[in-house]
Amino acid sequence: MELHVTAGSGPETDTKVSSGWPVSPRYAWVVFALSFGLLLSDYMSRQVLNAVFPMLKAEWLLSDAELGSLSGIVALMVGLLTFPLSLLADRWGRVRSLLLAATMWSVATLACAVSATYGQMFLGRLFVGIGEAAYGSVGIAVVLSIFPIGLRATLSGAFIAGGAFGSVLGVSIGGAVAEQYGWRWAFAVMGIFGLVLAAVYGVVVTEKRLAPRAGATAGLTEEAPRGRLRELLPRLFSSVSVISAYVGSGLQLFIAAALMAWLPSYFNRYYDMPTAKAGATAGVFVLIIGIGMVAGGLASDRISRVFPVRKWTVAVVCSVGSLVLLTAAFQLPAGTGQLLALAVGALLSAGTAGPAAAMVANLTPASISATAFATLTLANSLLGLAPGPAVTGRLADSMGLLDAMRIVPLTALAATAAFLIGRRFYARDLVRLTGRVSVTGRERELSS
Repeated sequence: MELHVTAGSGPETDTKVSSGWPVSPRYAWVVFALSFGLLLSDYMSRQVLNAVFPMLKAEWLLSDAELGSLSGIVALMVGLLTFPLSLLADRWGRVRSLLLAATMWSVATLACAVSATYGQMFLGRLFVGIGEAAYGSVGIAVVLSIFPIGLRATLSGAFIAGGAFGSVLGVSIGGAVAEQYGWRWAFAVMGIFGLVLAAVYGVVVTEKRLAPRAGATAGLTEEAPRGRLRELLPRLFSSVSVISAYVGSGLQLFIAAALMAWLPSYFNRYYDMPTAKAGATAGVFVLIIGIGMVAGGLASDRISRVFPVRKWTVAVVCSVGSLVLLTAAFQLPAGTGQLLALAVGALLSAGTAGPAAAMVANLTPASISATAFATLTLANSLLGLAPGPAVTGRLADSMGLLDAMRIVPLTALAATAAFLIGRRFYARDLVRLTGRVSVTGRERELSS
């Protein structure tokens, strides 16, 4: 049986069908809002722990290594399980998978609230990680499947930015609640919030309602048979351009991850800010990074309406811009000039997230889109989010934090190279996947 692609989630076309809305616009935005809300809950449940570190340390007499393990076990589970759970979601049903995931991390967060020992808390955090493992990749696959292709990069950037926003909310709200009512209530609030959202999601979002209207997708929409999924998996790495998108995205996020992890310490050491103020100031820059993710997606969709290959150009500009501005920022003395350069550099540092996700969606079959986004998530984690803070810390131990931060932006050189390679092969790889060739932004069938 030949492979068809679902409108809104497969490779780029310029037909009237695929540029429309598979479901009503109002319902699509409701699904996006609920999916985005669950993503916020995901990261709020993950990051609330950081806000109550001092309280746990004092009450249970924990070492820093034990505290770090409570945070690290979540990241470890997410890294190990993202791919297999996303693969399962493509076969079992994405909505059911999302509901199960949200319920699991919310119940596990509530379990953390009633933990009596370090061991119980560790077990609760382990299940938080299992629940969160596949949400980002599956959630974005659901969202992209019901929106027009022209909004793909915008939505990808906005969805990925939810992680940054959720992290800020988890720490700030969790800290405020813990200060007033104790650390247990900080976990409880996050768990209750997630369960309420999951209940609403389960009522409003169903597989049947997400299915494109038959009349709008006649002849274009048919998921690949589940039995043939194994044959489709090699397409996750079937082209130079999709591999370049994975690699470039991960390497660029190395910079953003290092900034989010080490800016509080940087402001404390080089601006003589107390811990609370340094954290609050760093939070502003984390929000700027999140805004940059959204802005990168918006710019990508706007610029690439006629020429889809320009998504790669947006990624290259963001990567090179972050290299220049952040390098300049950490050469400047502490002060207003440095903060301005740092802010604009931070804005660009993760602006590649939206374009990269859109390019992965364009270059992989719709039937394995959740697995494709899981692969992108894995690349982001292994190449950027995990090593960024760790490598920066090792460099800081040997040469000082300022010199380490001067080296971090150089990662953008490798990311830029990956994006340029992907741009070169993009048109060829898109033709191989879709059997279509782009001419001045419009698609025409290849003659046989």
